[in-house]
Order: sequence, then C-alpha cells, then structure tokens
Amino acid sequence: MSTILVAGGAGYIGSHCLWLLRQRGYHAIAFDNLSEGHRAAVLGAPLIEGDLADRAFVVKTLREQKVDAVFHFAASCYVGESVTDPAKYYANNVATTLTLLEAMREAGVKTFIFSSTCATYGEPVQDRMDESHPQQPINPYGWTKLMVERMLADYSRAYGFQYVALRYFNAAGAHPDGTIGEDHDPETHLIPLVIRAGQGLNPNLKVFGDDYPTPDGTCIRDYIHILDLAEAHLLGLEYLRKGGPSTAFNLGNGAGYSVLEVIRACEKVMGKKVPYQMVGRRAGDPARLVGDARKAHSTLGWTQRFGDLSTIIQSAWKWHESHPRGFDG
Repeated sequence: MSTILVAGGAGYIGSHCLWLLRQRGYHAIAFDNLSEGHRAAVLGAPLIEGDLADRAFVVKTLREQKVDAVFHFAASCYVGESVTDPAKYYANNVATTLTLLEAMREAGVKTFIFSSTCATYGEPVQDRMDESHPQQPINPYGWTKLMVERMLADYSRAYGFQYVALRYFNAAGAHPDGTIGEDHDPETHLIPLVIRAGQGLNPNLKVFGDDYPTPDGTCIRDYIHILDLAEAHLLGLEYLRKGGPSTAFNLGNGAGYSVLEVIRACEKVMGKKVPYQMVGRRAGDPARLVGDARKAHSTLGWTQRFGDLSTIIQSAWKWHESHPRGFDG
C-alpha cells in the first residue's frame, strides 16, 4: 500500500489533515521534529520523528514507507518573527523545503501538496483577492512561501513534479469533537487569543486600531475552518491523481469579519465578556484581507461545511474549554 507522508503532521493544520486522510481510508503517516508540534496531536497515527533537513533520513523514510505523495506543512509561520529573524525563515522554509524536494526526487516521489499562504500577495489591490492578484509579499514569511511556489513550478517543468499550492487566509477552529485543536507558543491567532482572554488566561488582549475604513473601524479578515482547509488538501491530491495540471488555489471564506465582530461572536459562544484594550494600529496591517476561492469551488469541487463564524468559534471553544493549557492539560 502506498503512503502519504504528512510533513509537520503533529502541528495544528497538519494534524487535522492527517486525521482526515486516515478517516477517509488513506494510509498516512506524520513526519515531525516536534519542535513546535505535539505528539498527542497525531491521535495514535504513525509518527516518524525526524528533521526534514536530514536528506539521507528523508530519502530512507520515503523509500521504506513506500511514500507516493507528500503533504508539506512544516514551516516557521510567524510574520513578526520573520521580520526580526529572517535567517530562520529562509533556512526552515526555503532551504529545508529544497532538501525535501531533492530527497523526493532521489526517492522517485513526485506528488506534492504545499501549505502556502495569502501572505504571498502582500498589500491587497482588490476587495476579494483571487489567484491572479499580484504576488508582492511585504515580509520575509511571505517571500519564503512564494519562493517555494517558484521552486515547485520549476521542478514541475524540469523534473515532472505535480503539485497543488494552497494559499490560506486564516485557519481557525478545531476538530468538532474537541480531541485536537490549536496549541501554539506563542499564540498569535485572533480567535484563540480572544478565547484565552475570556478564560482569564490572556489578560492583555489588544485590538490594534479602531480607525480603519471599515464599518466598525477594526481590521477585517477571512476565517476558514480547519477541517474545511483539510478537505481542500485531500481534494487537491485527488485532482492531481486524475491528471489535473499543477496549480495554486486560494482557500478562504469569502466573507470577512472584523476584529470586534470576532470578539462579540466569541462572547456569545462562551457566554462571558472578553476584556480587551484598544491600542494604535500595528505597522503593515491592511484594513481588509478577504479571499476569493471560486477557483477551488469550481475546479476541486470544494465546499465549506463549517463556514459560519459561530460554528468555527464553537469548535475552537470546545477545544480550549477542555484543554485550557493546550495538549499539556
């Protein structure tokens, strides 16, 4: 039986994708160095602990496990940190991915599903950003993801690789049964930060700016449920297996929500007030980032099962309520 290797399979997005692959009958295994992932997140699935920068070990794993496709989630992903420590991002996100691609080439594995980002677009020049939007990143994180997209396009032409790059907007929520969810250190995503403030675990929740040209003055962002995100990866794999050409797809809700709307929705779900402090704008924050995912809908047949903001927050709340300290308790 052929195997799907989920690189970064013990992380937030990777673990949900690993669960869904196995739920659908795929033979999928996690590969993770556990620097940011959690052993408990794989829910008992096979986990190979290793470093993607170790080419010989990756080649050995690909061959021994009879891997025929790689889902790649392993990357550094904090925008602010990428500005203060770009070397880490070029090493982890670009150099390590190049090593992985070369290991795949040596092992004869040529199918690649890539976790990309809307950060490759940079400042928005249209209300709803589709795949034709100019790609002009404004931070090293975005540049590293765009560089990998460029590598994939070149590998596709030169070596016959087939790939799908999925450009996420804001992944959010958790598995509806509360078994796995979002556990980052540090946490930078809005919904878990708001929930933790409501739990009394994050007393310093800040809202950056209330003077944007939006209905309530706060930034608007596009949120997509983690299992809808995982579903798109499976559809991307099947698309390639049916002969679809290598390409990129946006993954987003298409209906943005402001920071204050998210806070109010969290308060309603949790049944408690969320304390926050209004502060000045954060440098580099666009007023509105909303994705256009019509290409994924029409080409992949992708639909969202958990697109409503309240549904996303309810799943996140179930996870955080039962795991106030993340996977550690």
